[in-house]
Amino acid sequence: MCRKWGGGALLAVECGSDVSFKGEENIGIYQSSEWAERGFCKQCGSHLFYRLKQNNQYYLPAGIFDNDEGLMFEHQVFIDEKPAYYSFANETKNMTGAELFAQFAPPSSQS
Repeated sequence: MCRKWGGGALLAVECGSDVSFKGEENIGIYQSSEWAERGFCKQCGSHLFYRLKQNNQYYLPAGIFDNDEGLMFEHQVFIDEKPAYYSFANETKNMTGAELFAQFAPPSSQS
């Protein structure tokens, strides 16, 4: 979904759960899945965030920040679904979609 949302790989910054925005009345929310939602500007349509519902964890597009000093590209998810038309040079931690979803799956009860 991220590739369809932004037209390519989503380069995002993990921002924790303590995130606030000026002009919150201009933010629209799209319920993109059972576990996450996406925020966008109602005025211009810009992508503002991806938020996990379970823990209110925010991921903001790297390009949204005026100062990107200190940002590091360290992690790729859905690597098993990456299209062949690009390849990043950085050495990163890579996770498949299944590995990522396993992190958010509720604990199974074994009888």
